[in-house]
Amino acid sequence: MSEEADPVTQALDAYAAAVYAKDVDAFVAIYADDVHIFDSWGQWEYTGIDAWREMAIGWFASLGDERVQVTFADVGSAVGDTAAVGHAAVTFTAVSPAGERLRSTTNRMTVGLEKRNGSWTIVHEHTSLPIDMATGQALFPA
Repeated sequence: MSEEADPVTQALDAYAAAVYAKDVDAFVAIYADDVHIFDSWGQWEYTGIDAWREMAIGWFASLGDERVQVTFADVGSAVGDTAAVGHAAVTFTAVSPAGERLRSTTNRMTVGLEKRNGSWTIVHEHTSLPIDMATGQALFPA
């Protein structure tokens, strides 16, 4: 990632491109080896790049011939010399081989990045959905 651009925006752009391409290596390249992730889907947490790589392999394989278009909205960031934090609403849209939008879901994402050896990497990621306290069900944006 270049010095001039916001490292959070660059990381989110790289995330979206890697997911759409179903490129596991490009996907994990934006994360630190010691990454710690709290994910909204299926598992409480992932610790370390090997666990996150296995998640990505399974996710991308489960898509079959579909792709996932990832878009970020309401992106905010604070960037220092060696640390950055960002947040966004992230929408995952399944797309058919013909380009038809099949389904989508939106959740929240927060990322923490560190600059190590001159490069920015994600060291922590947290995705979440608010919960309706009466029903225990996830709340999605209207």
